[in-house]
Amino acid sequence: MERKYDIEDRCVVFAAEIVKLTDGLPNTKSANHPGGQLPRSGTAPALHYGEVQAAGSPNDFIHKMSGALKELRESKNNMRVQALAGIMDLQKPEQKWLMKACGELIAISTASIKTAERNHPRKK
Repeated sequence: MERKYDIEDRCVVFAAEIVKLTDGLPNTKSANHPGGQLPRSGTAPALHYGEVQAAGSPNDFIHKMSGALKELRESKNNMRVQALAGIMDLQKPEQKWLMKACGELIAISTASIKTAERNHPRKK
């Protein structure tokens, strides 16, 4: 499933795929807890990125982008837990794609934050 989009589109597609995935998870006590949290953390980066685009300053950009990054890291760890518990199957193409897309969004977000920090005018 090769998909190329700008970061906003990638976050939105990732969020939609997370929603589809979680609707198909088993309805068990052990699956409901991480499965209930994943749609929150997995859709949040798309919403945070909307705020990033309206950042009023470099500090605001870094702060908002960091929020999206935290949610992406939470989503990745959630999916790893579910995979190790046998709730998710990362051999299925759509679930494998989600893990890969999450890792790519983490890398993009990290690079964006580092670039903003490097270019931020420092007070001397």
